[in-house]
Formats: sequence, C-alpha cells, structure tokens
Amino acid sequence: MDRIRVDRKVRIGTEVFVEGPPMEALRFQGGREGGIVTLTDVEGNEFRGRVTHLSTQGATVFPFEPFPSSTESSLEIVLLQALPERERMELIIQKGTELGVSTIIPFKSERSISLAEREKKQRKAHRWQQIAIQAAKQSRRARVPLVKEYCSFAEVLELSKPESVKIVLWEKGGQHLKTVLGPPPPREIAAMVGPEGGFTDTEVRRAQGKGFIPVKLGQRILRTETAAITLVGILQYALGDLG
Repeated sequence: MDRIRVDRKVRIGTEVFVEGPPMEALRFQGGREGGIVTLTDVEGNEFRGRVTHLSTQGATVFPFEPFPSSTESSLEIVLLQALPERERMELIIQKGTELGVSTIIPFKSERSISLAEREKKQRKAHRWQQIAIQAAKQSRRARVPLVKEYCSFAEVLELSKPESVKIVLWEKGGQHLKTVLGPPPPREIAAMVGPEGGFTDTEVRRAQGKGFIPVKLGQRILRTETAAITLVGILQYALGDLG
C-alpha cells in the first residue's frame, strides 16, 4: 500500500497502466489526474510520473524523469513518539517523513498529554496520515510512512519486531548512541522518544524489560520534537542514506 510498485520495467516517455495493489497505493497517496507521483518498477528503479488518466478501474501514469538512486533508505526506522502538545506532533510527522522514517506510532506515557486532552484543545489527529502523505510528496519519496493509531505505553512496547534494535531516549543514564549501533549495523531500529519532562524511571525499566536500550544524545536537554528529528537524522547518517 505504501509504494506505487508496478510489475514491469518502466521506460521514460512510455505510459504505464496502474491497477490492483499499485492503484490502491496511488489512491492512498492522494493521486489525482494531473498530479505527480513516484513509481517503482520491477527492477527497483524509481521514476517521477504524471497521472494522465484516472478512473475507478485504474490510472495511466506518464514517467518523465528517472531518479539516479532510490529515494528510500535501506534502514527501517519505526519512530515511537510520546504524544506532545500543540503542533509538535505535526512537525515530528512532517520532518520524520522527510528524513525517511518507515512508521510513526504515537502513544501515551506518564508525562505526556492524552489524545482526549489534546483533541479538546484542537482536533488534529485525523490529519496525521495526510501530513505524512503531503511530506512524502514534497520530499519525492516513493513510500509514505504509516502513522498508526494512538496507543498506550504498554501497547507500544509490544509493537516492535523481534529483530529490531530497540532504543529509548533517556537523558538520565543512557548509553551513547554510537555504542549501540553495531557492528554489525542494524537494518531495523525502533526508536522511542519521550514527552517534555522525559520518561519516568519505571517506564524506562519496563522498556528495558522488553529489550529497549536506554541511550542519550548528549548532555543538553532537547525538546521532544528536537530529539525525535535529531535522532532520525543521526540514524540515517550513520546507517542509512544521508551524508
């Protein structure tokens, strides 16, 4: 659903008919007639294309520009984000998408605002996936990260893949990030970022019990949105496709 991947080789200037699962992905990305999308062909090559025709059965896309290399990192980053107040969640989704995260999961921690409290002030949660879609278009990604449903702290601890390297930002006593990134370098990372005020000691112990490694980004205390964006950038530079 996240990529418009066709089962043939794409050639510049030759229209491609999109149907089935690729068409579902195009709809998910908000594809419209005249709009620009990123196609992935059977060989993994990526192209910019314009939707020239759209119907209930499928769409026709005219590829006009190849990408010299993939727009997607080989590093899978799942960002587990304690729900912040105000517009910070929207900023985290936008910048995380631009930096190449795979999935974003908002959750409730002891010191974070709840979704119900946040929605009383300003309804925004219904826009989170759309923000990711728009950010993916702006950054020309082939893949739109999935923004999953808001969940509890207990639930978010169970959502990471067993093979992932799991880290939790903790300013009190975490290891330096570079000491937990290999070798061998991980290909999947679940990164948990806390709210303003950080995680409680109890939460960190619970996370450790589920395989999360406490890490810190230095001696300065960062706002939650700064920490999330910085962490994703560092991970992509160290293990992914930045730099």
